[in-house]
Amino acid sequence: MGKTELYSLYKGFLDCICLCLSRSGDEAAGDNERDTENGHLIYKSGDVLEDRYEIVDTLGEGTFGKVVQCLDHSSVLTHRGGSRIALKIIKNLEKYREAAKLEINVLEKISERDPDNKHRCVQMLDWFNYYGHMCISFELLSLSTFDFLKANNFLPYPINQIRHMAHQICHAVSFLHDNKLTHTDLKPENILFVNSDYSLIYNAEKKCNERRVNDTTVRLVDFGSATFDHEHHSAVISTRHYRAPEVILELGWSHPCDVWSIGCILFEYYEGFTLYQVTCVFVLTHDNREHLAMMERIQGPIPQRMIQRSRKQKYFHRGCLNWNECSKAGRYVKAKCKPLRKYLLSHGTEHHQFFNLLERMLEYEPSKRISLSSALCHPFFLPLHHQVTSQVWRNSCDMSR
Repeated sequence: MGKTELYSLYKGFLDCICLCLSRSGDEAAGDNERDTENGHLIYKSGDVLEDRYEIVDTLGEGTFGKVVQCLDHSSVLTHRGGSRIALKIIKNLEKYREAAKLEINVLEKISERDPDNKHRCVQMLDWFNYYGHMCISFELLSLSTFDFLKANNFLPYPINQIRHMAHQICHAVSFLHDNKLTHTDLKPENILFVNSDYSLIYNAEKKCNERRVNDTTVRLVDFGSATFDHEHHSAVISTRHYRAPEVILELGWSHPCDVWSIGCILFEYYEGFTLYQVTCVFVLTHDNREHLAMMERIQGPIPQRMIQRSRKQKYFHRGCLNWNECSKAGRYVKAKCKPLRKYLLSHGTEHHQFFNLLERMLEYEPSKRISLSSALCHPFFLPLHHQVTSQVWRNSCDMSR
């Protein structure tokens, strides 16, 4: 082969490399153009992911990414133009990708242990990686219990609806605990109605119309922070309003921290506002000491055993919470908080039973806090057991005809 032929071959080889580099550069630029600066996927209605999921609308947004409603055009599920599902699109950032993989692992375990979807936890349908965005598809649900409350001007749920919702929440989280999982981020936003259609009812006491959800069937969602018993336990967990005292005092935590969160959630359903209103406008906003002061105002002194074991001795002086009730923040706590039983809206038996359940869920000592298996047997839930028994009896009568 002569020099001319060698030169031509070499030049062709270089041109090929340059073309490949150019193409890979274009693809990388294309990937960058798919995302916003903070890692969200850029999309519009009608876009189709994986030749299967057609985006219809945005359902919500969080620090993790966005949730969109999609039509699933898979051959297995397609009917009348496709099944509607919810698709969680995680940000194209490494820490969120890794967190999504952990969530997928939890969701796979839940599906494995609950193949018939009997335990009120949202079901994962599929997952995939779309240009760096971890995507998880779920059954399509409706409004969260918080969003419904907000749309209803924070008018409380009726006690009979709270009973049904509470029973389902306890059942779902008990199932997690039985499978060595702690949810760690229970809050009204993470409990969704399957169907949030409602009727308008006139509230004579408030002199206004209020929304009454027709069906109180719920699902537990968001397992991004769920932790197996054998895994590393982060020092700080839970959204502030629902955070248990053992977490604040850094005493270590386990399943009972979920029970505390449920107690806070049920109080919020009952009153329409959070038990621990720690988002005040003073200097101590979101401060642990303020939060502990609210607990003491509502439930009495923190047990000495917990104080002595706490790594947060700076919050205490001579075995007592270091808190000035005469300060601006102190006056705020005094005005906002009162002993738990003072929040009773009625002196009917079911209301007293409900508050007895709350007191047992909001027990300071995790070891003394009621377990969810015991909570499900609490007298507050007795009417639900009677309904089931009477339904079984009616069904047996129908069958005997």
